[in-house]
Amino acid sequence: MRYSRADYAKMLAAQQEVARAEEDYERLRAAYVEIAKNEPGHEVALAMVGADMDRAHAHLQTLIGLPRMPFTHDPSQIVRRETEREQEEKEIV
Repeated sequence: MRYSRADYAKMLAAQQEVARAEEDYERLRAAYVEIAKNEPGHEVALAMVGADMDRAHAHLQTLIGLPRMPFTHDPSQIVRRETEREQEEKEIV
């Protein structure tokens, strides 16, 4: 299949935007996990980074065309539960 120059440029721009959005989400997710592991009682930092992470996740979903589904809201809560579970497992061992 051949693309016109304009279509090809649009496709490349869309791919770059998705890549940037994914990088933003992963960066915020890593920051959230780091805070949750090292300072689990710092609720303000968790809330602020979590809100940014949730927005980045929603933006990424919009870019790739996924509909908003109930289980995809607030991914920061899911990450937090996973981190707490990992910390509990480390304490048990």
